[in-house]
Amino acid sequence: MKIGIIREGKTPPDSRVLLTPDQCKFITENFNIEIIVQPFAGRCFPDKMYQQAGIELSDDLSDCDVLMGVKEVPIKLLMPDKTYFFFSHIIKKQAYNRNLLWAILDKNIRMVDYEVLTDEQGRRLIAFGKFAGMVGAHNALWTYGKRTGKIELPRMNSFLDYAEVKQFYSKMELPIFKVALTGTGRVANGAAMVLDDMGIQKVAPNAFLNNEFNVPVYTQLDCQDYATRKDGSPFELTDFFKNPHLYKSIFEPYAQSADIMINGIYWDNNAPAFFSRADMASSSFKVRVIADVTCDIAPVSSIPSTLRASTIADPVFGFDLKSGEEIAAFSEHGIDMMTIDNLPNELPRDASTAFGQQFIDHILPEIIQENSALIERATVTECGVLGKHFRYLEDYVNGEQVSKIG
Repeated sequence: MKIGIIREGKTPPDSRVLLTPDQCKFITENFNIEIIVQPFAGRCFPDKMYQQAGIELSDDLSDCDVLMGVKEVPIKLLMPDKTYFFFSHIIKKQAYNRNLLWAILDKNIRMVDYEVLTDEQGRRLIAFGKFAGMVGAHNALWTYGKRTGKIELPRMNSFLDYAEVKQFYSKMELPIFKVALTGTGRVANGAAMVLDDMGIQKVAPNAFLNNEFNVPVYTQLDCQDYATRKDGSPFELTDFFKNPHLYKSIFEPYAQSADIMINGIYWDNNAPAFFSRADMASSSFKVRVIADVTCDIAPVSSIPSTLRASTIADPVFGFDLKSGEEIAAFSEHGIDMMTIDNLPNELPRDASTAFGQQFIDHILPEIIQENSALIERATVTECGVLGKHFRYLEDYVNGEQVSKIG
């Protein structure tokens, strides 16, 4: 088998990579696999390091069996009749990527999405989520510092790696503030790790709402903390996942208590949003910084002020509470939104190394065997049609209405 590691073509460019030079070397020495890497000056591991590891560099990947990248591949760069692995951002019917899906089908591409590479219990086997949460939490505090002038915090991408970041955290002095962190998965736990490393005290949800604190604190909210059945029935997690449209938000007390919100959930299109734009305009709505790591774009989103994805170069925009429109960041009458959609790219070496190891441990053995059920479950398209598990995208392919918020 011949695997091609493609250069990232999406703008803004991403410096992460599927496999590090050492990981490429390990694979070629231990499996009957050849790896070719497209040269790319923006990659976090320079081309020279791949050459030193004995990996071939070439612009021409036409004879590769499998092509692998990180972010969506621009339509003009897609090679027909190939197998691709990347994060497609189409499986939730994202309107902004419908043209990409059309092109993938038209070019007879077999497209496997990392996001749905799961075990038989549906648990994801490979993800950047932890690092998205880590950088998201860091950027939340950076944004709060810029807004208030109370925290001096360099951006995460100014450090070599997270070990260096932790050294900086150990010397930080923080003011009093409160952070509401949503979620309990990889993303949220990555964010919680950073908040812990910063020395921010974790407290239970009830204490967060009812107690006074003389130190900065955060609380981590599970589903039952922010959603409840509309009919008053007891909360059941399996029912919430199965029937999210039957639930409503109960996040309001946290919005009235927190200064910062970090959103780290995986959101279903039919689940309730945390709050409405009208709620945000209320005088009791206290949150002034939202780091939306989830980053579903409004109006189909858990955060109605996530008007667009921001960028690493320009990470924050303001949201006007009266008009509901974008305004300048750090405006007195607005809320600051940090909505970068490639957050792990601010910690690219750590993130790429961890992702590559997950790939070697869980995915590589499946790729080299025939008829892998794991790969089939993640095959979004094949032979010009939707994969077996993705036929729910038919209306999306046909240009019909994208799923609505329940």
